[in-house]
Amino acid sequence: MTYIEFAKDPDKAALLRLKYARDPVLFINDWCTTYDPREKTLQFMPFVLFKRQIEFIRFLQGCLNDRESGLVEKSRDVGASWLCCAFSVWLLLFHPGSAVGFGSRVKDDVDKMGDPKCLFEKIRIIINKLPAFLMPKDPITLEHMKIINHTNKATITGGSGDNIGRGGRTSIFFKDESAHYEHPEKIEAALSANTDVQIDISSVNGNGNVFYRKRMAKSAQIWERGKQFTPGGLRIFIFDWRDNPMKNQEWYDKRRQSFEDQGLMHIFAQEVDRDYASSVEGIIIPAKFVQAAIDAHVKLKFKPSGAKRAALDVADEGGDKNALAIGHGVILQSCSYWGDGDTGKTARRAVEACEIAGVEELYYDAIGVGAGVKAETNRLREEDLLPKRLRVYPWFASASPLDPEENIIVGDLQTPTNEDYFDNLTAQAWWRARIRFEKTWRAVTQGVVYPPEELISIPSDLENLQQLVQELSQVVYKKNKAGKIVKDKKPAGTLSPNLADSVIMWLAPCAELNSFEVMF
Repeated sequence: MTYIEFAKDPDKAALLRLKYARDPVLFINDWCTTYDPREKTLQFMPFVLFKRQIEFIRFLQGCLNDRESGLVEKSRDVGASWLCCAFSVWLLLFHPGSAVGFGSRVKDDVDKMGDPKCLFEKIRIIINKLPAFLMPKDPITLEHMKIINHTNKATITGGSGDNIGRGGRTSIFFKDESAHYEHPEKIEAALSANTDVQIDISSVNGNGNVFYRKRMAKSAQIWERGKQFTPGGLRIFIFDWRDNPMKNQEWYDKRRQSFEDQGLMHIFAQEVDRDYASSVEGIIIPAKFVQAAIDAHVKLKFKPSGAKRAALDVADEGGDKNALAIGHGVILQSCSYWGDGDTGKTARRAVEACEIAGVEELYYDAIGVGAGVKAETNRLREEDLLPKRLRVYPWFASASPLDPEENIIVGDLQTPTNEDYFDNLTAQAWWRARIRFEKTWRAVTQGVVYPPEELISIPSDLENLQQLVQELSQVVYKKNKAGKIVKDKKPAGTLSPNLADSVIMWLAPCAELNSFEVMF
């Protein structure tokens, strides 16, 4: 008999539902739907499990049946989130009173209505695509972070950040990207009192977190094909990119090259190779990249073009220096610094230099004492003393990253978004500068061809050249507890890199931020 015939016969339908209640794999393969925005013609597709995905569902079923927790170490794009969502819908429909919890570091990753990237929208997609004969008698409530089957009292609820696990008892709780939580110990404490089955799911994020310690615990049992777990110890499931039959060595090599071209090999090592030892701490812009940029426009034979911009880093403490970078397109033209605690004088000096150089846009560090620059440029504007062509913009180092929802490799949905990868605007600006310097190094030393607008050139006769070169390779980066890139512009024993900061601002114009006030 066909499934349609089963659906028309209440007794046969009841038998089919009973069969699905025993076997989540059969239910998912027969009726669940997945969604892939990368597909141009068929974005909604039947969820047909490949072999390792079937083993993963059995892994979850075993953890739940034995009331033991599990950990999933995964490469990106193996479908782990969709699998957990489908498993949760199976529980919602066929297991009365089951309570499923979902948590992630960011609230919108758990639920944002209409966004298929979030967990609950995936669940809603699966439920809304199910046939009527599988649905309960009473309508299912599909609210924000709350889904309720009123017929059998089963629920799926969500939480985020430090509130994960504080929503009451659950049968099973999925912790998405759990290697990236800011306060994992708090979450562990909350969940230990509210669920017997925690499923930690994450790509790797170095070795300084709770996820790593769990993964490497001596009592952990690693899931291998055909292995039966014995009671005790955390269950570990490895999801490697090779487990996906749609991935091969050609795919791997292409992906690796893409990350290498963007200066993001440490991300590739962690999220594709699952390499815990891949360091995310060190110099942002290596000295060899900076050296290659000296006279790059001469070596690569390109001329200045585009906007003339300037950036002013304002002195913020005793002994600190103001610094002003001026450039045409991607070619730096001057970089000067001076000591003056009077921000009014600093603003007038910068405006005068911009007028002489024909600058169209001036950005200034608006944090702290930078407010004095705003006040002075406002006065100059009101008294009609500001050059007519010059536009002045504040630049907030602590602002959120630009294009927050865009992937760090544009168009590559398998890479993290800017808001997930960078702690703030200044970290993003320094990292984008690194990519620009690295491309310049590749172009100069390896003959790789890039559009000139993606490069940078520093003239060899630039004033303060050696000081700038030293400062550009001084700044280091690391990850904070949330797994985001942050920078330390003053490592122990070093002075503030004012020249370098001004160059980074010059390379990262932010006039497009709606929150920035433009002064004409």
